[in-house]
Amino acid sequence: MSLGLLSLGAVALDALFGEPKGWHPLVAFGKLANRLERRFNPDGGGWRSHGVSAWVLAVLPLTLAAWLLSQLPYVGWLVGVLALYAAIGLRSLNEHAEPVAEALGAGDLERARQRVGYMVSRDTRALDEPAVARAATESVLENGSDAVFAALFWFAVAGAPGVVLYRLSNTLDAMWGYRNERFERFGWAAARIDDVLNYIPARLVALTYALLGKTATALRCWRRQAPQWDSPNAGPVMAAGAGALGVALGGPAIYHGELHERPVLGEGPAARAEDIGRAMDLVRQGVLLWLAVLIIGGWLLA
Repeated sequence: MSLGLLSLGAVALDALFGEPKGWHPLVAFGKLANRLERRFNPDGGGWRSHGVSAWVLAVLPLTLAAWLLSQLPYVGWLVGVLALYAAIGLRSLNEHAEPVAEALGAGDLERARQRVGYMVSRDTRALDEPAVARAATESVLENGSDAVFAALFWFAVAGAPGVVLYRLSNTLDAMWGYRNERFERFGWAAARIDDVLNYIPARLVALTYALLGKTATALRCWRRQAPQWDSPNAGPVMAAGAGALGVALGGPAIYHGELHERPVLGEGPAARAEDIGRAMDLVRQGVLLWLAVLIIGGWLLA
């Protein structure tokens, strides 16, 4: 069975059922990662070599297991579909974004702040309506790249082991990749590996957003604004996405009690509640485009 059809099957499972209920493999993986971090980084004293060792122990055995299972006759294709289904989070992204837009539309700013707090790591307690809309729109664009498109990319490149390697690496970056006293050294490997794995997918996502929105504006914002962003992969994605939507994102935000003066991304008015849904539509349309490319490409190469 072609990678395109397998990818379509995984996306369909996600649309029908969302994230696995009751028990999610990434939850179990997170517990393993916490144990490894306590072992290799006690009291924040781990060095880069300890972070590399912990990353290897967390990721490579499970990636090898995914490869072995994917080689099984008759059921190897099912392993791939289930691995991708567990890795993507398109429906979950919408389930987090939609309540924010609904709360803003109803004028319930306090609930909107609470709901957007589930999506972002910044302090949301004092955000006004435009800031909430901006935070949610940014999260949709960035997490669409991390949680959906990059998983599809690595599945297309390397099947089940590719998507397992990517998703576990991305999870470790979210857990260990902080630039603070505890994780500055230990989390260095997790952060850099995630940057490498996301480098090509992020730029394909930026191009996808540009093609499906205001193309010229998106490309201009990508070229001019992305280099100013502190993340080498989030910059292109969010600048192109903001340009494609014709809205302004970025700007100051408070993280862990510290004010970060972030550059402005995109062009146009400040993001509003309806722009959260527009961002989700952009992600969905991009997924359909990628699936079409994978299916048609597989058919032409067959």
